[in-house]
Amino acid sequence: MSQPPFHILSLITFTPLIGAVLVLLMPKGSDKGIKLLSLVASVVSLLLTLYVWSHFDPNAGLMFEERSPWIPTLNIDYRLGVDGLSVTMALLTAIVTPLALLAHWKQDRNVKLFFFLFLLLETGMFGVFTALNFFHWFIFWELGLIPMYFLIKIWGAEDRTYASFKFFIYTLAGSVGMLLAFAFIYLATNSFDFLDLRQKAASGELNAAITKLVASIHDRTGLSISATGFSSLLFWGAFLGFAIKVPIWPFHTWLPDAHTQAPTGGSMLLAAILLKMGVYGFLRVILPIFPEQVAAHVNVLLLLSLASIVFGAYAALAQTDFKRLVAYSSVNHMGYAMLGIFATVAAAPNVADVMNEKAAALNGAVLQMFNHGISSAALFFMVGVIYERTHTRKLEEYGGLRKIMPIYAGVLGISMFSSLGLPGLNGFVGEFLVFKGAFPIITLVSSLATIGLVITGVFLLGMMQKVCFGPLNEKWTGLPDMSGREIFIGAVLMLFMFWIGIYPATFINASNTAVVQLVHVFAKAPEAMTALGH
Repeated sequence: MSQPPFHILSLITFTPLIGAVLVLLMPKGSDKGIKLLSLVASVVSLLLTLYVWSHFDPNAGLMFEERSPWIPTLNIDYRLGVDGLSVTMALLTAIVTPLALLAHWKQDRNVKLFFFLFLLLETGMFGVFTALNFFHWFIFWELGLIPMYFLIKIWGAEDRTYASFKFFIYTLAGSVGMLLAFAFIYLATNSFDFLDLRQKAASGELNAAITKLVASIHDRTGLSISATGFSSLLFWGAFLGFAIKVPIWPFHTWLPDAHTQAPTGGSMLLAAILLKMGVYGFLRVILPIFPEQVAAHVNVLLLLSLASIVFGAYAALAQTDFKRLVAYSSVNHMGYAMLGIFATVAAAPNVADVMNEKAAALNGAVLQMFNHGISSAALFFMVGVIYERTHTRKLEEYGGLRKIMPIYAGVLGISMFSSLGLPGLNGFVGEFLVFKGAFPIITLVSSLATIGLVITGVFLLGMMQKVCFGPLNEKWTGLPDMSGREIFIGAVLMLFMFWIGIYPATFINASNTAVVQLVHVFAKAPEAMTALGH
């Protein structure tokens, strides 16, 4: 376990918060200074995250740990750390946030509040991926809710009030379920620590503690419920919080409205980072702390993943709104990540090398999180670029833009093929690993999931045809192509599309050790008795 020379994870997490406070202290009317200060704060976190990434050793387990007593009477520590499950998500947050800020460099309405909320949101996102104690992890989790609500509510499109309210209620409902689940877990174990709870789950101590808690509830209230049933209730409570955030079908209906109404940078962060907070929750919390409950309900979970893939693709196929189409594609793509996660849990007695296949599927899911973050941020940014010029998102009103905006058409095409999963680009690698591992284990579900791959190709290629090809709509004659700032944002995102597509080992190696340890939890191997980093 590595000890940093300074509290680098705290610096990464709270530098945007410091920037947000400084933004509030800036005098009214200093819009350029506010934008520059916000960008500097975000870039400082990026540079510190690159230091962590470059010094990260995946075989060392938990690294850069910070731990100190916070509320000793409640056995609550302030604890941060990164491992193979979280380091790539911290990197993704650090990359996309300054690009989202740059996307709003022309923002001229209520600039101080806008950039303050962005920096506050960045602190929340970093905290979710670095915190290891539920008590302060939940505070960071909620910081992903409040700023985004106001970003949609104040700077959103015509139906922003409805979309922001729906986003808030859905996410809050999930948070309440998760909070109740962990409140009971704390009553049973006197612990909020994720890694400690993982150890207790692996050793059977968590089940014993819940059994004792259920007996105590029965003695006090006369309520009769089995320990197994109570554990399942806790699992579904935690599941709800993460499933809504992913989102998994049928908890996805808030997403298209929120994406469609959010400002461009808000959509970039919502798709690239906030959805991954839900998937990350399954990796950090659900799988290691509720392994028996996940295994007991794995068939239902696989069907929900399949529904997200197929129904998300069909819904995207039916859209006429450019941004709404990209939003539904996120439901589809997150379904692949969840398929890879739940394939890890499914029984496969006839598979010769089941451990290797499960590790492939789970590595694919982790990589898919990063890949979708890059490709979805790019697509939502490209929607914002054209909307800023045309003030419409209707696909039928575009057409022939390649003739007057060749750079835009090129960047959009590469981003589209990245999302589609073209070999040589990042999207292919994650989806290939998911299906490579899942097919031998859950053959029928994986076969049906390929329907989503076909439909994805149809709606993405159809989108490209409607926007960039065919006859040029005469009212767009004279539209300017992408500016230098816009090209820079697209170039950074395309760099990662090609990097991972050509040489994915950099990212797979970062997660593989943590993934294999997680796979062993469901194989009942001796490694399951040891928490990450211990």
